[in-house]
Amino acid sequence: MKIYDVSMLISEDVQVYKNKEEKKPKFINASNFSNSSVYETNVCMNLHTGTHMDFPLHMNKDGQTSDSLDLSKLIVPVKVFDLSYLEEVIDQKDLIHLDIESGDFILLKTKNSYEDTFNFKFVYINQSAASYLARRNIIGVGVDALGVERDQIGHPTHHILMDAGAIIIEGLRLQEVPQGSYQMFALPIKMKGVEALLLSVILVEGYHDSMRNIR
Repeated sequence: MKIYDVSMLISEDVQVYKNKEEKKPKFINASNFSNSSVYETNVCMNLHTGTHMDFPLHMNKDGQTSDSLDLSKLIVPVKVFDLSYLEEVIDQKDLIHLDIESGDFILLKTKNSYEDTFNFKFVYINQSAASYLARRNIIGVGVDALGVERDQIGHPTHHILMDAGAIIIEGLRLQEVPQGSYQMFALPIKMKGVEALLLSVILVEGYHDSMRNIR
């Protein structure tokens, strides 16, 4: 059994969307041993920092929030597909030959996983690919960019996937993960009524074989 931590490491210099200064996390010392008997840190951070999941409120004024969280859709088998040969966009034609079935949760590995700084030309999912995934009735999709789309007018990729009830995870790090099947444990920090949640995501290879051996 092999475990992959595919979450981004949060630091003050972590890559953020479009390198916007206001999106960078801030670690602020709240107390230290010069003025207290304990050491504590305050963090100021956008909820779309690093590895996170979006809820419909992110794109829809009346959309669901984190109160609709369903952990049963985040602790599931997943399929990782290696699309690292693509230069700019994931199109429907790049997906139709893949083993994507109804009820799948898929993770799309691209060249984004190999970049530690924000690339304004990151690989994204276009409208045709999003529509294909919606028609396949997937339960979720994870990407290794800080967005499933890149400057698409009206954010059609988000809307298509969200309208289909698909979970969106962004900011994965899949560089070390071979294409294949895994058990995913995507655990959020619980917050009330927000449009995104930070995630710690691990993939376990051979999980189900190990469980059978235990039994």
